Amino acid sequence: MTLKGYSDEQLRLAARVYYVDGLDQSEVARFTKVSRAKVSRLLAAARERGLVRKLGLEYEPRNLALERILAKEFALSAVAVIKTIGTSVEDTRRVVGYFGAPFVAEQLPHNSVVAIAGGRTIRQLVQNMPENQARHLTVVQAMGSIDSVVGPDDALELGHVLARRSGGHFLSLNSPAFVTDRKIRDALHALPQIRSVRDHFTRTNVAIVGVGTLTNSVFAARRVLNSQDMKELTRCGAVGEICGRFYDKNGLECDSSLRERVLSIELKQIRQIQQVIGVVARGDRSAAITAAIRGGLLKALVIDDTAAGFLCGTAPSVRGGKRKASAPS
Repeated sequence: MTLKGYSDEQLRLAARVYYVDGLDQSEVARFTKVSRAKVSRLLAAARERGLVRKLGLEYEPRNLALERILAKEFALSAVAVIKTIGTSVEDTRRVVGYFGAPFVAEQLPHNSVVAIAGGRTIRQLVQNMPENQARHLTVVQAMGSIDSVVGPDDALELGHVLARRSGGHFLSLNSPAFVTDRKIRDALHALPQIRSVRDHFTRTNVAIVGVGTLTNSVFAARRVLNSQDMKELTRCGAVGEICGRFYDKNGLECDSSLRERVLSIELKQIRQIQQVIGVVARGDRSAAITAAIRGGLLKALVIDDTAAGFLCGTAPSVRGGKRKASAPS
């Protein structure tokens, strides 16, 4: 009773998440992109093809060959390329978060200070982070709240979850991500509560950040930036965004009015952090990722295999230049 049209790789994935990880059949259906009614037949086919052996399954959720290429060409300290099977955007985020979480957990030393940004894929990753109450992380909100409605993708929520799962504590940056002018930003910076959080940015050991573009970021999705903001950023040559800070092709912060209005960790502070993990799912963000690496903003990467494939084509443009950018933000 085999299922024609489904590869061994897809059957291994179904068997892995069902037998080893203990997901229910509805979740198996989401991961493998089949209907709920076909999951039982999918699992039976995996057994029939000999892909399940005493629950020691052969499925490898990461593309190790692509990881080696990206690590070498971009001089990254660690890379996780997560395999996906023709999934939707949301399903891709779910798979990247699910299989990327153990990789990120390995990058978080006990008693370390971790800065965390908001983001849709980071949410999936944090929700699947293995619980370890002995880790005792100090988790710091790396950017202010995106708007007045705090959603599950916001750094405020994600920081609480990560701190709770690690037996640590959370420091919140109680401010909007963007304010109306520099005067208000400076006044907020002067508040003792916010100053204390900003002081922790200089002590951060690891940062977990998303990598956005002008059209594909949590700010674009929540319509935080207006048309004038977008035009100004385009004129400034913005190709990417991390923690609400937009940067050019060299990974240097764009000299826009938004730079004077944002409340988040600064790019020059990010460059000083020992391990900065970029979390990316879906779409071609090669220009944004390449610029971030060139500017010393990313040291590690969690990415889906499709986006990684796009990125591989840009590798020669940063080879040998990744560590050169120590310019001011």
